[in-house]
Amino acid sequence: MFAHLFATMNDKLDEIRRLYPRATGSRRDQLDRQLDTLKEMSDTIVEQWLLFEEKLADFLDQSKTSAAPSIKATAPSKAASEPERSAAHKEAAAAAATTHTAGPSPSSKDGQEEWSLSTEVAIQISKGQGYFKLHMFSHAATELEQAIAMAPDCQLARMFLAMTHMHLQQWNDAQRHFQILISLTNYAKWRAIGYNALGCIQAVGMNLDLAEHYFLKAHDADPSFADSLMNLKCCKERNGQLSLRFGSTELIR
Repeated sequence: MFAHLFATMNDKLDEIRRLYPRATGSRRDQLDRQLDTLKEMSDTIVEQWLLFEEKLADFLDQSKTSAAPSIKATAPSKAASEPERSAAHKEAAAAAATTHTAGPSPSSKDGQEEWSLSTEVAIQISKGQGYFKLHMFSHAATELEQAIAMAPDCQLARMFLAMTHMHLQQWNDAQRHFQILISLTNYAKWRAIGYNALGCIQAVGMNLDLAEHYFLKAHDADPSFADSLMNLKCCKERNGQLSLRFGSTELIR
């Protein structure tokens, strides 16, 4: 299940090791962020594995006890290390309980309940987010499309998939997913990101009046979202060169 993910992580690490000695400035900063992401993904996988191991070990101990209560194999060396092993598992489980998926999620104070996702969907989204943060957008799209296929109303997957298409400059796909997201969500920041992205897509096509319309709708949705006003100003100046921001950094802060 995770063979492809680990192969990709290894390939990415090899690439970073090759580029790192000669990288400077913003390129070095980007590689540092990608290294941090790889470390975070590795730590999360280890913590979740240890949590699973703890639950599995508890179940196996219980099943063996109930199946054969009068028979107990002796293994002194292993028994001596069992408390340490159990303690390590519990510590990792506690750490895993405090680990959260990258990216924002609406909370009850925003008028929207947090989503309840199946384990399978959550894994797909987590993998997609990991690839997204590593700027491996083609891989991210594959994982997130699978998540959407399993949970079409999942706004978190929809947001990351739409933003992934923006990075891939697949404007039609990005537009479609942002339009669906806007129709689904009541979360002000995500509506603002969606409208702002739609404005960027129109600006790329030089439909500047419609782009300005979307940027204004983004500002109305969430006045604290700064990208929309910056993009609106850029369109109004119309100096022949557009420098647009479509909110990607909001997802990985």
